[in-house]
This record gives sequence, C-alpha cells and structure tokens, in this order.
Amino acid sequence: MAHDSNGLSDRVSRRKFIATTGATGIAAIAGCSEGGSSGGSDGESGDGSSGDGGSTDGGSTEEESTETATEQSLSGEINITGSSTVFPLATAVAEEFQKMHSGVDISVQSTGSGGGFENFFCPGESDINNASRPIKDSETQNCNSNNVNPHEIKVATDALTVIINNENDWATEMTVDELAQIWGPEAGSGQTWADINSDWPDEEIERFGAAETSGTFDYFTEVINGEEGAHTQDYEPTEQDRTIVQGVTGSQYAIGYLGFAYYSQNPDQVTAVAVDNGNGPVKPTLETAKSGEYAPLSRPLFTYPAMSALSEQHIAEFCRYFVEQSANTELVANQVGYVPNSQEEMQTELDELNSAIEEANS
Repeated sequence: MAHDSNGLSDRVSRRKFIATTGATGIAAIAGCSEGGSSGGSDGESGDGSSGDGGSTDGGSTEEESTETATEQSLSGEINITGSSTVFPLATAVAEEFQKMHSGVDISVQSTGSGGGFENFFCPGESDINNASRPIKDSETQNCNSNNVNPHEIKVATDALTVIINNENDWATEMTVDELAQIWGPEAGSGQTWADINSDWPDEEIERFGAAETSGTFDYFTEVINGEEGAHTQDYEPTEQDRTIVQGVTGSQYAIGYLGFAYYSQNPDQVTAVAVDNGNGPVKPTLETAKSGEYAPLSRPLFTYPAMSALSEQHIAEFCRYFVEQSANTELVANQVGYVPNSQEEMQTELDELNSAIEEANS
C-alpha cells in the first residue's frame, strides 16, 4: 500500500469505499490483488512479517523467494461478521491482506456485534466476529456451548459520535443528562426539543440510532442512560450507519449516534455534538478520544477469532496482519477514522495472539 505521494488519492478512494460498502453492510474481498505487489503497511505498523514483502534491493535471495512462495501459498476462505463500527476497518485490512494473498477469499459482513455473536459466530457459522464492545458473559457461554472459544483482540479506539442536522444551531453542545433525556426509555412520541431545554424549539425530536443487535446500542445505553438496553423505542433503528447519516441530514429536528469513522467520512453533511460530561463540552476527535477527554463516549473496538479458526494458517496470518495494522496510523486514523493502537498495545496484542495460535495448534 503506497502511502507517500499517493496518500491523498488513497484516502479519497477509502472514503468512497466506505460510503458504498457502508450502505450494503457486506464486502467480499476476493480478487482485490490484481496488479498489486505485496502492498503491506507503512513504517507506522511496526511489523516486519506479513506487511513488508513488496520491496527488494535489486536481487532475489533464496530466503526472499521462500517467503514469497509461502505468502502466495496461503489459500482458503475467511468469514467475518459483527460490528458495523468495526466493519470499515476490517474491510480495509482485508483488502490490503488480499493484495499479498490472492488465494484467500474474505467476506466481511455487517451484522451488529450482538447479531454476529448470536447468529453466526457462536453457532460456528463465521470464523471471526467484530465487536464495538467487549463480548458478554452470556455470549461467551453460548459460544462455549457450541465448542467455540473466542480470543479477544483490541484493534482500535472509537469516539462514538452524536450527530445533528446542520441547521440545528441550538444543540451543538449537550450534557450527558440531556442526551439521557432524549434517548432514555421514558422518551417517547411527542417529546420536543423544548422538553429538554426551554430555550430550544418546540419541535418534535426525530431519532436515528443503532439497532438492539448492535454493540454501539449496548455501549451508548450503558454510558448515557446508565443501564444496558435502557433505550427509547421511539426511534429509527438500523445496522447501517449511512442510514443514520441520511436520516439526520433529512430533518432539521433529527439526532443520531454512530461510530466516528462514519461521521469523519461525512463531516459536511451533519454536525457532531460536543458532549459535556461535567468538565465542559468536548468535541469528538481522534485526539480527544485518545486522551480520554471525550468522555464517556470513547470506547475500544475489538475483533474475536475463534480458537479453532486460528489453527488454520490463512486465518492465523490474517489475524496477525490485523493486529500489526492496528498500529498503522495511515490506515486506521487517516483512511478509516479511528485511533490506532500504540506500538506497545499492538505488541501486547500480537504476543497474546501468537500464544493463542500456538495453543490452537497444540
């Protein structure tokens, strides 16, 4: 993946890619390697294995030839389900992996974190499940009952973003309590902006948010409303974040919430709300998410391969590559829109993954 003179065009291409795949919620990455060399990461990734097979120094050594042959010999299918928030990152990583391993067919499907665990991963129908919150104990038990043992990998940090229509000039800053009044279980049809703040318009609030199968739904309700699942039913639920953007764009009195990556691809279409958690309003940015200043809506993002899947070489190598790329600032931050792992975090995740792979093959 060239990140120097082509950085802008890469970024524009990724934005178009997210806009199209985000609407459908599924990406089949087979055949993306045409015309590509090995296309690994830039220097940000800190890896020296899966991501740097493309450069030579003028002569092919026997060792280099062996490495190339090993890379090209990988083949098989990888089925990835889960979080719509992690979807654009997983798809971007899968696309780059395909450039080095054309024999590996990867399908990434946006099903929601919970929907992915319940309907695909725990029943053994997918190899990896992405999640925008940690796996629940009940989900782990469900997986274990089907002899599926998940391994947790932190791949990035998100600034979960509340968005409003660009013509909304009254609620650009909101407290956690005001958000709780809008999104709590008691909020219902007929509630107006003036009901939240008497200085705001006496116009009914239109809500667009994550479906109950989404990890974003779980996380948002827990940190804003104080209890997982404590969420109004009077809203338009969806697993497709692009639909939330479109809904908020279409009404001056609308509000929604979604992963920062989708907002960062549409910064001119909607307005991000600055959230006041008691220390003054803070806008969602990669910097405020990384520092923890954007509270309480900064959150870690995960992917969960099954231990049994890690016994397959092509899946193990993809997971290693995903971990290595989690520290790639150009890919994770600039192209997708999340906070990358630090080099230390990446190495910790890689060490733990390698241990899991060794265990899976023992």
